[in-house]
Amino acid sequence: MRLFPSSVFQKAFALAAATALLATAATAQQPNLAPTRASHAMVVTIHHDASDAGLAILKQGGNAVDAAVAVGFALAVVYPAAGNLGGGGFLLLRDHNGKAHFLDYREKAPAAATRDMYLDEHGNVVPNLSLVGYKASGVPGTVAGLTYAQKHYGKLTLAQDMAPAIHLASEGYVLSAEEAHLLESKNLTRFPASTKIFQRNGNFYKAGETFKQPELAETLRRIARDPDDFYKGAMAHQIADVEKAGGGLITADDLAHYEVKEREPIRGSYRGYDLITAPPPSSGGIVLVEILNILSGFDLAKLGPDRSAAQVHIITEAFRRAYKDRGDYLGDLDFNTLPLKQMANPKYAAAWRASIDPAKPTPSAALVRPAGFLPPPPAATLVHESTQTTHFSIVDAEGNAVSSTYTLNGGFGSGVTIEGLGFLMNNEMDDFTSKVGVPNTYGLIQSSANAIEPGKRPLSAMTPTILTRNGKLAYVMGTPGGSTIITTVANDILSAIDNGLDIQQVADAPRFHHQYLPDRLDLEKKFPVPPAEELKAMGYTINRLAVADEKNPGVWGDSELIAIDPKTGELLGGHDSRRAFGKASGY
Repeated sequence: MRLFPSSVFQKAFALAAATALLATAATAQQPNLAPTRASHAMVVTIHHDASDAGLAILKQGGNAVDAAVAVGFALAVVYPAAGNLGGGGFLLLRDHNGKAHFLDYREKAPAAATRDMYLDEHGNVVPNLSLVGYKASGVPGTVAGLTYAQKHYGKLTLAQDMAPAIHLASEGYVLSAEEAHLLESKNLTRFPASTKIFQRNGNFYKAGETFKQPELAETLRRIARDPDDFYKGAMAHQIADVEKAGGGLITADDLAHYEVKEREPIRGSYRGYDLITAPPPSSGGIVLVEILNILSGFDLAKLGPDRSAAQVHIITEAFRRAYKDRGDYLGDLDFNTLPLKQMANPKYAAAWRASIDPAKPTPSAALVRPAGFLPPPPAATLVHESTQTTHFSIVDAEGNAVSSTYTLNGGFGSGVTIEGLGFLMNNEMDDFTSKVGVPNTYGLIQSSANAIEPGKRPLSAMTPTILTRNGKLAYVMGTPGGSTIITTVANDILSAIDNGLDIQQVADAPRFHHQYLPDRLDLEKKFPVPPAEELKAMGYTINRLAVADEKNPGVWGDSELIAIDPKTGELLGGHDSRRAFGKASGY
């Protein structure tokens, strides 16, 4: 079916030809790395010790879920900026029989939470109240999620799966320079218990030193013996007492009533691949499907190579349209009726597609949603979404696959460490809407469907995703990155399927992002200048992140990816080289 007159596409092809040689440099600038290859199983994470922990469990006879549990607890030890016991997240499992399960262990608002809890007496947002300190935390779900996964889908015991994490906490792990620098976070310095554990009361750790966490090791042992202790036992009361003393809202009753939700995954298709991805309270899956539905009517490969200006333009316009819908409609499915079927409707995507000018951007202020598909949206708001999250991908020897993303929200969460237990709490309450119409750091738009309510789970962009082809496992994907998660996963899919990059090249390709508002095209600092200039000439407002500060790497995301060779069945791991201490481990 022809979507535009041939003369219009000729303009796009002319632009592609003019920029093709320049854009080729986008891929050429990436590290000359090859995928990690394995015949049986693969674990890809942001930290080498966590990857090795998962691999060790697989070699002991555990399955992908056992390995995921090992990795999740290990990251709570070795990557405290985002790995956690005091946060929450999502786990997507596709078993070797093709059955998919989605575990929602996202944090929940405490029972005492109120819609205006972060406003002062004049109705203004109190700076940092939802970001820093005891009142910033939602009820954590990670321990419930990981132990639920192990109980229902693992093969080994919880004690076996947690043994690597306990060892890393008690015996310690060696810090790289990058990790030691991360521990100097001012977010930790604000709170004595955090300063004591992570910063030695101001005597900061150095590269090459071994970092031991005996309090956390004992907490992990207690969880391994009885995971209910965290939510209904003495540990729950310890958490509640610390929260109360600091002015937080989480009570022992909040912890006792936390539950993991099994949800039906969002499904879609793209160029012969079937997608299994995250449902609400993640916005990621449905927005990803909408983006790919819009792009399915374009032959991206003919427009130019990966990261060519012509490709980036068309992809960006799909981002712009899907993010408009994200902001207007999405929230916690348990509290709202969401138009998911309408957003995933191919006819709706075709109507959006027809509004894309192949030669220039559509200003967000001028964008008009196609009529007749979606109901009127609720009132819009602007809220923050942090970039500090982590993702891991796992495939075992039987073909079971796990894609999991979890988070504390901000780097080191709220900064609060539960004294005596040694773990950090999240600042996930900041992912709710604090006040209608108030802009924030990222200017990310969401609707009043994401307003604070007791027991509600905040909207997320986390997008753990699995792709199959002809019923066979093809890709396991995901990334952190706040509002950029969805666009990064989309770009990873496009780079692999449309542009033929190998999985390591996919992980390392320079990133770009548009989220409808603010109306600007964000480019990773290493995004090559020539296509960026072409895009600027087309009419985009370009924000090349951190380009003014050469000491800042100006990167976002951390794609941890697995591809399966369709001919040989070989597993190919792609660890994002932006994070020097991670790796893909396989056998």
